[in-house]
Amino acid sequence: MQIPTNPGNLGVTLQQFAYFLSAVEHGSLSAAAEANFMAQPSLSEQIRRMERTLGVTLFVRTNRALILTDAARTLVPHAEKALAAAYSAIDAMTPIRELTGGSVTFGTFSTARHLFHTDLIIRFRASFPGVGIRLIGDNSVKIADEVREGRIEAAVVALPVDDRGLDTEPLAWSPQICYLSRDPEVTSSPVSIQDIAEAELVMPEVEWGDSDPTRRRLMEAAQRAGLRVVSSIEVSPYTALELAAEGLADTIAPYSLAQATGFLNRLHWAPLDPPMRENFAFIKRRNATLSPGARAVRSIIEKLVDSIPVDAEG
Repeated sequence: MQIPTNPGNLGVTLQQFAYFLSAVEHGSLSAAAEANFMAQPSLSEQIRRMERTLGVTLFVRTNRALILTDAARTLVPHAEKALAAAYSAIDAMTPIRELTGGSVTFGTFSTARHLFHTDLIIRFRASFPGVGIRLIGDNSVKIADEVREGRIEAAVVALPVDDRGLDTEPLAWSPQICYLSRDPEVTSSPVSIQDIAEAELVMPEVEWGDSDPTRRRLMEAAQRAGLRVVSSIEVSPYTALELAAEGLADTIAPYSLAQATGFLNRLHWAPLDPPMRENFAFIKRRNATLSPGARAVRSIIEKLVDSIPVDAEG
């Protein structure tokens, strides 16, 4: 079926179709108006507007009854199909609205899989067993693009990201970024940007490099100090922690990630000087209304991150 490129040009509304069929069923405008709990002049005006839009006469009005014209008899089955399709579309939305069916696609920053993905799925399915969920974890830069292009409904990402076409709302959770090393001496004092520039490093987010939000902030801090941070090894976030635990090089990661993955049992850590924390936000397409499923996922994430330590005192 060919869909009109500009539905606004259709002119006739579903409500007018309903008034028309009601008049056909009841045989008079007054009876149709009474059945629709409205004044007869209002219903009659809607029928007249419909006739003007269609360019035909639908009824011959007499003192006793309405007489259907050939145009009206032709229109009846089409009006019935239009209303039936509209009601079917509304019924199809009920499971999605009431969270008894349908599905939701939600995005997260890449390391969220180590922090709350499993608990999120368990809680969501326990509350909404009939609703499917697609949980996509990737670098925040890519996730923001996916939301902007409509492939993901909403997401929680690390900042900063390109927010063109997006609405952002901060998440009240800010893990400390720390320096991690096999060397116990690293705990003696905060690590400066100069210390980082001089260190042998293994850095996470190999695919995104310095466009990764956290690495971008680190590079900007180094530039302000007239320094340059160079990593000899670039891998995934988890592998960076593994290699640091093997003593191959030091790394930089959020305290929450090192704690959740168990690497604090094998690595020593120190805060950065000046301190640096990760910032997160929920994003969606600008002015979009989130589905009930996406709102439910967001609510669960907000509860889950409250229990994830952001630093040694958190």
